Amino acid sequence: MMNFENQLLFFFSALGAFNGLFLSLYFAFFIKNRNRTTYFLAALLFVISVRVTKSVFLTFYPDTSSAFVTVGLTACFLIGPFLYLYTRIATKPDSLRGWYWLLHIIPVIIFMITIGILFPYREYSELWWRLPPRIFGTLLFLQWTIYVIAAIFQAKESFRKLFSKSEKVNTQNFWILNIVIGGFLIWLAYNTTMYTSYIVGALSFSFTFYITLVIWFFKRRENALSFLTPTVKYANKKIENSKVASISYQLEMLFKQKEVHLNPSLKLSEVASHLQITPHALSQYLNDNVGVSFSNYINAYRIASAEKMLQCNDTLTLEAIGNECGFKSNSSFYAAFKKIKGVTPAQFKKSLK
Repeated sequence: MMNFENQLLFFFSALGAFNGLFLSLYFAFFIKNRNRTTYFLAALLFVISVRVTKSVFLTFYPDTSSAFVTVGLTACFLIGPFLYLYTRIATKPDSLRGWYWLLHIIPVIIFMITIGILFPYREYSELWWRLPPRIFGTLLFLQWTIYVIAAIFQAKESFRKLFSKSEKVNTQNFWILNIVIGGFLIWLAYNTTMYTSYIVGALSFSFTFYITLVIWFFKRRENALSFLTPTVKYANKKIENSKVASISYQLEMLFKQKEVHLNPSLKLSEVASHLQITPHALSQYLNDNVGVSFSNYINAYRIASAEKMLQCNDTLTLEAIGNECGFKSNSSFYAAFKKIKGVTPAQFKKSLK
């Protein structure tokens, strides 16, 4: 008989499993603009829910078959891969082509089918214990850990923005951070607590319930969940090659000869006016053909100018150099310099000596 505290944890475990299954169906079949990003998110929520469901049944029905337990453990092995796959395609939509993602999934399924046949859970449960000879438990820990680290690495840009003073976290970054942090907490709970069946279930409930609240919030604001499904800008309106060459040449002359980037108040519309094109066309060119935003484009030129001044000017302060090169503040100068050069202006200056 479970005490009240364990009954409460068990209740949230069961509720977490149900809520996760509901959300996985929502992302897989009912959300607008469905693509592989939402499908991988649905798969992640599904395997978390199946893993928790296994624990719920095993607790209520101790005689649950080894086959059913193996299904739950297989889902546990798949949490890491689907967390990684979701994060990768959310941050780099074109980096995962075709069916290559199955290389992360099929080996797990084959391995677990083999384990289920050769080492049924009922007869070899000690191989999954926390203490030796927990061979399969160790494999699960290592595999899951590697995928969690890989997912965090994929989301490094979102984490960088989270702690940046000069850049803001957008809605897509916000969503990626929530999924990765939620996945990390579930991994942490599973590998650091003794009562994984309850704690992971309760955390899964909290995780999925929080996602539900976020969805509800954006729905109330009549804001489509487009940040779940990253798209390529201007995908159906490519600029003609002849126009691209003209914009490239004019833009290079404008920045290299007239050095318009030294103007701290330079705007996209002003540059577009110089080129005699619309701001939309300029933004499209920078995103599609150069692969950068307008702010990153002008910052690259500003940092190049700052680099030259740091190499040959010993009279101006670092702040003054930043101002001369078009930066409105010392913090924005330092942030842009560190992002492009990998070191701060002071470190760069010191390396010249």
